[in-house]
Amino acid sequence: MYELPGIISDVDALLALEPEELGAKLLFILRKRAQTNLADQSFLLSNLLGELWPYNSPPGQNPPYPPAKKNEICLALSEAWSWLVAQGLLVSSGNQGGSDFRVLSRRAKKFVDETEFAKYSVARTLSKDSLNPRISMTVWLDFVRGNYDDAVLHAMKAVEVFVREKSGLPNSLVGTSLMRKAFDIQNGPFTDATMEQAEKQALSDLFAGAIGSFKNPQSHRYVQLDNPTEAIEIIMLANHLLRIVDATTVRRYE
Repeated sequence: MYELPGIISDVDALLALEPEELGAKLLFILRKRAQTNLADQSFLLSNLLGELWPYNSPPGQNPPYPPAKKNEICLALSEAWSWLVAQGLLVSSGNQGGSDFRVLSRRAKKFVDETEFAKYSVARTLSKDSLNPRISMTVWLDFVRGNYDDAVLHAMKAVEVFVREKSGLPNSLVGTSLMRKAFDIQNGPFTDATMEQAEKQALSDLFAGAIGSFKNPQSHRYVQLDNPTEAIEIIMLANHLLRIVDATTVRRYE
């Protein structure tokens, strides 16, 4: 861990980091060590902490961080270590040095830089259990694999399919035309007579706008979407639209 002060010299900045943020710093320190020392790929937290607080420091050489902050710093690093273990990025080394030793997992070795790792951390925030059953498996799998554009396309396509199925409208209607017909403020299958005209129009605009903005472009051309935060926002919008459709009473017109 002797490399850490060169990366984060300000102790207050170090202590302000969340476990996943400090974990990222720690992960790339360990990765660099593993790449330069192929003979020893295992790590022990107590040994790493000991590098910051050596028992026998040369005369006149002080620890890199204030001794008064030792307990706080050790706790922060322990939290970061535990987070890496919980994410499956540090795993048991098996028979190499005892059960407390950890090695980098295969996934941990794949990250190119901290930017890619940050995307991974964001992607972990999308819970499969929070998604509608119509998209919980396909969309979630696309997302966790990093196929954000496919995840968005499949989420919005699920909205389109569900609207068509529940409204009973023909397969010839697609995209925004389907949404406008289903939510037509005068005689659409999803028209709610108890709603104000402005509310009916707003609901029609919401569905047509979402499909037109996020489903149609993905269907017609390659749209490079590499931001997991943006993808989550669109997926959760689709999830909300599915909830609305699911709760909508269909009106049949002769």
